[in-house]
Amino acid sequence: MALRLTENEVRVLGALMEKDIATPEYYPLSLNALVNACNQKSNREPVMQLDENAVRDALGGLQEHRLAGPASGADSRVTKYEHRAQEVFNFTRGENALVCVLLLRGAQTPGELRGRTERMHRFETLDDVQAALEKLMQREPPLVKMLPRQPGTKESRYVHLLAGDVVAQVSAQEPGANPSTGSGRALGHAAGVADDGHAGGGERVARLEEEVRALRRELAELKSQWEQFRRQFE
Repeated sequence: MALRLTENEVRVLGALMEKDIATPEYYPLSLNALVNACNQKSNREPVMQLDENAVRDALGGLQEHRLAGPASGADSRVTKYEHRAQEVFNFTRGENALVCVLLLRGAQTPGELRGRTERMHRFETLDDVQAALEKLMQREPPLVKMLPRQPGTKESRYVHLLAGDVVAQVSAQEPGANPSTGSGRALGHAAGVADDGHAGGGERVARLEEEVRALRRELAELKSQWEQFRRQFE
């Protein structure tokens, strides 16, 4: 039976999986550390602001699915929490890294996934990433889905299905799409065609929009890393 995790449960599970791999010396996590991990400004899309009650409720939901819970045998007065995704899904290291990044950052291309999983698992080639994604898609029920390729892009994006199925928006290039009734992206595409006299204008606009979004994400990550570095000397 397919899972249907909430948005908060997805973030909590992703944060636990990330810290388990990236900072095992600080894992399992206390509730306060888990809140901070969920609300990180770097490596998170979207950035969230969850309080302790929201994280505690999400942990309760994950525990019902046997995906997380209090750590057993932890030598501490403070309750600490761990994920149990490995026990439930029996992921390989590569699959574990891919699902973790998809949980934390949403839809991504194989190229983006290869770069963002490197600190958790090194994929030698894009074909290795693709092979791992294929195995996740072939599970029953599937855990990953490929979205239709967007206008002006060379790679398809992939999403996790732990929160239920994902329906991609219809692009302006698909048969039957009507620019007069479509989304803002469809109208932008139509405007690009009118300005340039051919479809290439819309594709260039889509590429520029994606580049701007990528630059904004990188800037946000750099700001967050700088703040963390600066706090060490306060």
